[in-house]
Amino acid sequence: MTTIPRVKLGSQGLEVSAQGLGCMGMSAFYGPPKPEPDMIKLIHHAINSGITFLDTSDIYGPKLNEILIGKALKGGMRDKVELATKFGVKLDGIREVCGDPAYVRACCEASLQRLEVDCIDLYYQHRIDTRLPIEITMGELKKLVEEGKIKYIGLSEASASTIRRAHAVHPLTAIQLEWSLWTRDVEEEIVPTCRELGIGIVAYSPLGRGFLSSGPKMMDKLEEGDFRKFLPRFQAENLEHNKILFERVNEIATKKGCTPSQLALAWVHHQGNDVVPIPGTTKIQNLEQNIGALSVKLTPEEMAELESIASADSVKGDRYGSGLTTYVNSETPPLSSWKA
Repeated sequence: MTTIPRVKLGSQGLEVSAQGLGCMGMSAFYGPPKPEPDMIKLIHHAINSGITFLDTSDIYGPKLNEILIGKALKGGMRDKVELATKFGVKLDGIREVCGDPAYVRACCEASLQRLEVDCIDLYYQHRIDTRLPIEITMGELKKLVEEGKIKYIGLSEASASTIRRAHAVHPLTAIQLEWSLWTRDVEEEIVPTCRELGIGIVAYSPLGRGFLSSGPKMMDKLEEGDFRKFLPRFQAENLEHNKILFERVNEIATKKGCTPSQLALAWVHHQGNDVVPIPGTTKIQNLEQNIGALSVKLTPEEMAELESIASADSVKGDRYGSGLTTYVNSETPPLSSWKA
């Protein structure tokens, strides 16, 4: 059985399992919520296997996923995990991103109640409020740390300059970003910024939302309401082009004696000890397969080969639809422009 290494995430003291568990798909966005007893069993299996870094958000469900995790952590499990959740996306009527201090505090209090915990280990701003200087949001998060409600602060999908400005208010522990063989734009500016500042990197969708596991045939299995059906990369005209990347990954995996998802996940693990991928799953067999990726060792030549087939032009389609462009690497206005 693979032993899951422990790694330091960022330079502020948080230690997590080298691979985490993204819990979103259990309750949201990938079809209807999955049966609660099965998901609790899966979470327990992950923890007992050494996958102790759990990732959720108040938007998953909405709220259902935090409640699920709260139930799963009863009976002595809380002390075994590093619990990450997020705030920042309002879903009341219209979807909007909010970083207002009163909203930050209200979200944190509500998440603590749903999770039934006294303290959140890592609290992220899920998406960046592009109307508000990041310093305003960070000021409130800093207060929550001082009050013992959260231990560490993270941002998700922030630009390099927003990361710098946030880090100057209170040290950031992690930046969550999409990083995989089919999403590599973060390597240019954001990853180097995190490394310069000693901030850990948490890679979500390291399997390309499932595409790097099974390729275009995954589309046949998607349930009603699965939001991947609407993403540009999964539309027919782009899918045909993107299939080439999957086929090449699959060829290398076959030679290597592992699955394409293990190869894709191993590639993310090989980016460095400061990178913790959080693949999501709702099946124990897939969880086991993801753990197996930790045993896949890639040579510099294999890394180079994978990177050559996963260049910028090997993937067609944006990550999100046109209405969600502010979801990616977001910038905030300068503090000097702010009138409270």
